[in-house]
Amino acid sequence: MSVELKSQTEIALMREAGRIVCEVLDALEQAVAPGVTTWELDALAAKLTAEKGAKPAFKGYMGFPCVLCASVNEEVVHGIPSKRKKLAEGDLMKLDFGVVYRGWYGDAARTVPVGKVSPEARALVDATRESLQKAIQAMQPGNRIGDIGHAVQRHVEARGYSVVRGFTGHGIGRKLHEQPEVPNHGQAGSGMKLRPGMVLAVEPMVNQGTDEVELLEDEWTAVTADGKLSAHFEHTILITERGPEVLTRRA
Repeated sequence: MSVELKSQTEIALMREAGRIVCEVLDALEQAVAPGVTTWELDALAAKLTAEKGAKPAFKGYMGFPCVLCASVNEEVVHGIPSKRKKLAEGDLMKLDFGVVYRGWYGDAARTVPVGKVSPEARALVDATRESLQKAIQAMQPGNRIGDIGHAVQRHVEARGYSVVRGFTGHGIGRKLHEQPEVPNHGQAGSGMKLRPGMVLAVEPMVNQGTDEVELLEDEWTAVTADGKLSAHFEHTILITERGPEVLTRRA
């Protein structure tokens, strides 16, 4: 398996791509409210991407029709924005977004509560966000890919949730999806060794119930098989000599 280690010049461009992703997601998060459609969020993402001198990473990728992956409640990932899908109080809105900046990719996701959500929904969101932070802490040079997934799995399963196994994180750089795959479960100490210059997109998807998912008729939107809630967080992370550097986080 060939994994590209990024140079300092390339990393500088990926930092810019990550900054743009973060800024657009910040704006989208502020726009999430009851009554807003996922189509409106997609339009905002497209507008801001263009204003920042970047290109959308997802639109046209393997035929995906939109700039933003917008998944609500039991939708796990890859939800297609729609004029008919209007957010309601208590929903969980998953915003998954990426850009290409001067040939280099950035990719991140976050789950945003719509208004006041139930304590159960809030706990799921908190556990998923925390699991990503645990994964980032495990991304020390010399550790292994299995340490990342193990950190996610241990954190969420201890709280009674399940990790989606049908989708994984991934390397990222000149392409949106590069080697290696980064599962959200695994055995500590297993898999490829983490080396400075590697850039990985790590993205826990965590379900209230079963880890099984189903694909809707649009052939994109993945939903929980039992109809229960799902949450999703993602960052693009650089491995450095000193440890992990999150490229898609606010400075």
